[in-house]
Amino acid sequence: MKIIAVALLSFLFSILSAALPAGAARMPIIDAHSQVEEGVEIEDVIKLMDKGGIARTILSTRRKVKVGPFVSAVSRHPDRITPALRTKGFSYNANQRKYYRLLKMQKSKPEFAALAEVILYHAQKGNMAPEISVLPDEPQAMAALEIALERKWPFIAHIEFAAIQFDRDEFMKKFEAMAAANPKHPFVLIHMGQLPADDVARLIAAHPNVFFLTSRANTVALGATPGQPWVNLLKGNHLAPRWKKLIIRHPERFILGFDNVWADDWGDFYLDQIELWRKALTDLPSAAAHALAHRNAGRLWRLPPAKLPAK
Repeated sequence: MKIIAVALLSFLFSILSAALPAGAARMPIIDAHSQVEEGVEIEDVIKLMDKGGIARTILSTRRKVKVGPFVSAVSRHPDRITPALRTKGFSYNANQRKYYRLLKMQKSKPEFAALAEVILYHAQKGNMAPEISVLPDEPQAMAALEIALERKWPFIAHIEFAAIQFDRDEFMKKFEAMAAANPKHPFVLIHMGQLPADDVARLIAAHPNVFFLTSRANTVALGATPGQPWVNLLKGNHLAPRWKKLIIRHPERFILGFDNVWADDWGDFYLDQIELWRKALTDLPSAAAHALAHRNAGRLWRLPPAKLPAK
């Protein structure tokens, strides 16, 4: 009888172990930064979020999407989408008056509850996206920081450190100076800042208010953009050992995000990344997995507790 009981327990354990990834697959996820451009309907975004089990998306606009229609569309889903005030565009790059008018107009909209990424260094991506270089202490970046500080919104810095050819040290020095000057305010490096694990570990040790967003730092995203020096946190379906160790040691410093940009990103590319990350989350202790998946974003952006979309 005892042998049968042991065998039964072993059988049940094997079933539960096999089902663990499926259980992790039902963990709520907050996408802490994505974007929509013309041709992407908010209702389609919601359907994809439902399919992928995304509880909430912090969402901004790009290109020709108008503020009014965007705010109206996302306001129908306040429990799913947090609209982020836009900074990017040619007027930002060129530091034109139009940029400051755009900021002022968006600030008047009470629906906005986050600040979108602030482009500081963006490498040229073929003929689709130009090089942008704005040091952290230049006026247009400081104007965005002023809003972030005023509204207590995390400041998401887009700095592709691995792609900077000449003044990487200056960007790093000025980013760290910005974080050090505002020690109680969260600063988030989108795309992991394209930094290797040793640099991330150094910044974590030096600045308690610097965080890292995992967007584009996975095998699916790297496969779609060959030749770009994105960081890959994964090895196969699992966290790479160095990154796993760092996340377990500092689970409160990493935030899950996907940063959909182009209209084509809102489809299988998005869902494949979600599926991949759900598998990788099973490598972490439960508390660390929940911190990465949704709790850190919820804490920093002061969001309601994340819940899985109702089926």
